[in-house]
Amino acid sequence: MSESVASDKPSRRDFFKRSTAVLFGALAVLGPIAAGLAVLLDPLRRRGQDNSTFLKVAALAAVPQDGVPRKFTISSSRTDAWNKFPNMPVGAVYLRRTGPQTIAAFNAICPHAGGFIDYMAEANCYICPLHNSRFAVDGSIQSPNSPSPRPMDSLAVEIRGEEIWVQFQNFQAGVRSKTPA
Repeated sequence: MSESVASDKPSRRDFFKRSTAVLFGALAVLGPIAAGLAVLLDPLRRRGQDNSTFLKVAALAAVPQDGVPRKFTISSSRTDAWNKFPNMPVGAVYLRRTGPQTIAAFNAICPHAGGFIDYMAEANCYICPLHNSRFAVDGSIQSPNSPSPRPMDSLAVEIRGEEIWVQFQNFQAGVRSKTPA
C-alpha cells in the first residue's frame, strides 16, 4: 500500500517560475507607469513665459498727440502648469507720446507696494492711492518724501508700422533696484 503523499512545500522549479512571472509582470507595468508620470509632470518641467517678447498694446493713433498719458490693458496668452489661458489680461501700462513717432511706456504698478497707479489729469502726475506716492509724467519721483524706492518702471517700446509693441514685465515692489519679478 503505497500512498503518494502530496508535499506542501513548493518545489524549487515552482519558485523560479513564479519569481520570473512577477519580474516580467513588474517590467511590463513599469514602462506605462514611467510614460504616464512623464506626461503628468511635463508642465512642471517647462520654463515660464519668456519676458523678452514684445506684446501688441495699441494702435499709434490711440495715444494722444499732446503727451497726456493713457492707460492700456496688456493681454497675453499664458500657460499655468496644465491650463492654457488664451488672451487674458496680465497687467496694464501707461503710454504717452514724447515725439511724433516716439512713445514712453511705464508699468502701471507702483514700485513701492505693488498697487495700481492712477493718472490724475488735474495734477498732471501719477498717484499711487496706497501711500500717496507721486510721480511726474516722465515717471520720475515727484516728491522728495515719497515712500517709493525708485521711479516708475519704464518698459521697452517698439513702433511697428502703426502699432505699438511693449516688452511687458513686472518688477519686484519695495526694493531700490529694478529687479524682474
